[in-house]
Amino acid sequence: MEDLVIRDADVVDGSGADAYRADVVIDAGRIVSIVKEAAAAGCQRPRATREIDAEGLVLSPGFIDMHAHSDLALLRDPDHSAKAAQGVTLEVLGQDGLSYAPVDDRTLEEVRRAITGWNGYGDDIDFDWRSVGGYLDRLDRGIAVNAAYLIPQGTVRALVVGWEDRAATPEELDRMRRLVAEGLEQGAVGLSSGLTYTPGMYARDAELTELCRVVGSYGGYYCPHHRSYGAGALEAYAEMVALAREADCPLHLAHATMNFGVNRGRAPELLALLDRALDAGADITLDTYPYTPGCTTLAALLPSWASEGGPEEVLARLTGPATAARIRHDLEVTGSDGCHGVPVEWETIEISGVGDPALGEFVGRTVRESADLRGEAPWDTARRLLVRDRLGTTILQHVGHEENVRAIMRHRAHTGGSDGILRGSKPHPRAYGTFPRYLGHYVRELGVLTLEECVARLTSRPAARLRLPDRGLVREGYRADLVLFDPRTVAAGATFAEPRRLPTGIPYVLVDGRFVIEDGRRTDALPGRSVRRTPL
Repeated sequence: MEDLVIRDADVVDGSGADAYRADVVIDAGRIVSIVKEAAAAGCQRPRATREIDAEGLVLSPGFIDMHAHSDLALLRDPDHSAKAAQGVTLEVLGQDGLSYAPVDDRTLEEVRRAITGWNGYGDDIDFDWRSVGGYLDRLDRGIAVNAAYLIPQGTVRALVVGWEDRAATPEELDRMRRLVAEGLEQGAVGLSSGLTYTPGMYARDAELTELCRVVGSYGGYYCPHHRSYGAGALEAYAEMVALAREADCPLHLAHATMNFGVNRGRAPELLALLDRALDAGADITLDTYPYTPGCTTLAALLPSWASEGGPEEVLARLTGPATAARIRHDLEVTGSDGCHGVPVEWETIEISGVGDPALGEFVGRTVRESADLRGEAPWDTARRLLVRDRLGTTILQHVGHEENVRAIMRHRAHTGGSDGILRGSKPHPRAYGTFPRYLGHYVRELGVLTLEECVARLTSRPAARLRLPDRGLVREGYRADLVLFDPRTVAAGATFAEPRRLPTGIPYVLVDGRFVIEDGRRTDALPGRSVRRTPL
């Protein structure tokens, strides 16, 4: 007798093929048998220690979040319902060029400070690793869902070059290549960059190309947050496509949006660029979240020159009258490269979280709203927040366009990613709602995608990018990373007003055959582990 049989499920298997009705049998963490309805007629149905009646429910592979910022949350919060309740069974960490391995003591402290707004400072974490392999081993002690890791190029640069805006020396480039190779050998699936974040943004294309050559030779992929999503966005996408082709490295474009007023209605131009490259033989995928606003830190908007040298240097420039005035001019007049070359519109910048609880009055208001209440210029409010919160403030940036979101999610290279930052008292609802929003809003309500198309984009397509031989499909022999959801009711509970509400219509989620969501509630199971690069 097997562990579990899921009876009478409508199986959407992740391949894009039509749904079919079946009993699915699970044992020892794997799918051992799929008995389709026609085959079951007139014969004895499979039996198991436990049975789930899935009448009216869809059974699909677990969802793969191709862009997650749970690097510390998975260690801090064993519950992790923000992702488990959505049906996510695998997250890809190490995004946007900044994370916590590989590091030394100095770099670890610098990175913790730099991305406090993403993950918190980590006072509650024992940072008992320094290498990529050490971090993956830490995950293997038990986490809520599985996790893969991208080597963060900005962290590698901070370790070798520092936070200065200069080209790497030949010796430094050799060391960075070795660090990338070591991280891949230890299990990382690729390399990420944050090319509007320091210090990754200081890397020239030649440096990035050399690192990507290493990544490609190991069968990994390059995942850049490229140099602009605003003014010059198309040129920035083209730069990454050309760089990856030159390096012979697969390319996965992170949160592939076209934002700000300059890009309204321009998604077809991006998709045409990608189609030309794909038709010429390029290996390209992308991910998006199904919302229009973006989310980052307030400090990320600063110009690159103001961010050189690391967090302490940034704070010194913000407190100096002359440098603060220059920063303001770049933000409000010139268009900071940190703000994607577009002059900042303070009415679009909503404070979503602060590190200092004493600053809680700013959360939920735009910078302009808070400035008006105080009778001061928006820049003065923003500057005060940056200094008093020591760069830990997170923001929502309301600069997206719905027509672009829909056009990009229809593209043949599309996958899903939440880009979810879980910190702050009012985070972006995408952290809690991305995957049910795809299924409920864009499939059931709008019909932008069929259910079978959507599930494939959230399961088998990302599994193929990650080169996972036994995940992403409902197939015999595959790991039992599975989700059961009601296609009539599945929906994101999270809203901008209540961003931490859990979704509806997802009663069961299994990771390696163990329930992490059962009858709509989080169990205490921690079956997740690191998912490491499959050797060539």
